[in-house]
Amino acid sequence: MVDERLNEETGRLLGAADVRAIAADAGISPTKKFGQNFVIDPGTVRKIVRAAGVKAGDRVLEVGPGLGSLTLALLEAGTKVTAVEIDPPVAERLPRTIGEYMPAALDRFRVVNADALAVTAEQLPELANGEPFTLVANLPYNVATPIVLTLLERFSNLQSFLVMVQKEVADRLCAQPGSKIYGTPSVKLAWYGTAERAGLVGRNVFWPAPNVDSALVLFHRAPEGNVATTQGFGSDADRKLVFALIDAAFSQRRKTLHAALRKQIPQGSFELAGIDPTRRGETLTIDEFITLAQAVKKLQAEQE
Repeated sequence: MVDERLNEETGRLLGAADVRAIAADAGISPTKKFGQNFVIDPGTVRKIVRAAGVKAGDRVLEVGPGLGSLTLALLEAGTKVTAVEIDPPVAERLPRTIGEYMPAALDRFRVVNADALAVTAEQLPELANGEPFTLVANLPYNVATPIVLTLLERFSNLQSFLVMVQKEVADRLCAQPGSKIYGTPSVKLAWYGTAERAGLVGRNVFWPAPNVDSALVLFHRAPEGNVATTQGFGSDADRKLVFALIDAAFSQRRKTLHAALRKQIPQGSFELAGIDPTRRGETLTIDEFITLAQAVKKLQAEQE
């Protein structure tokens, strides 16, 4: 039997009936446009919070909170949550849900109606003060990779994330050089730090149930902000150069580096970097892309 006194003090999480009732009351239907699949299982959101490693007092950013299932689990853990929600009716409803299910946590919660790909530091002042924060989110599958890369670029104090994404996306984000799924998302994320798979999530915990499997990705940022900073090569301009080389190297996967990059880099770049130009981009680590970019930058400077 549930202890009602415990409920009054700590609140409770959303079950399947709660999610559907909230949606019906607010006139909200999950839409493909925003990639909405709402979690209806309390055990799953608690699993996500545990995997994220957040604790009471931690600052958390949640993207795509939906009807509040994961939000409530984060608040239950004592964190301070800023939620960014693109869908106006969903964003409008969320504070009411927190007030009904976990009223004591309302002062630790704020929702911003915005697109996570366009949100600015000015819109999120509590995250722009340099205090480390964690991203914990059930991300819309169609924009998951752009969201994490954009936020890592925009907020240097985003120290870690635990995101639920399509399993295929999770595999790509965590892929290692030489594998068939290793590509631009894998290498660009590796510029910022290290990622690993942190578990699978079944389809039956969502409403509506998606047609794909889901997985958790755990990421930790490099202590210096990115992996190149210790080499004196971590500026925004340096990152753009590295990312341009990555994009070109993977634009046609079967091409050698020489063929893919011959119009973009000075002659002698491969020799200076110590990289065999007959290799393909899919075999290079982030460190090797950085070394190649350093060589390119040096040769370009000498030609000026």
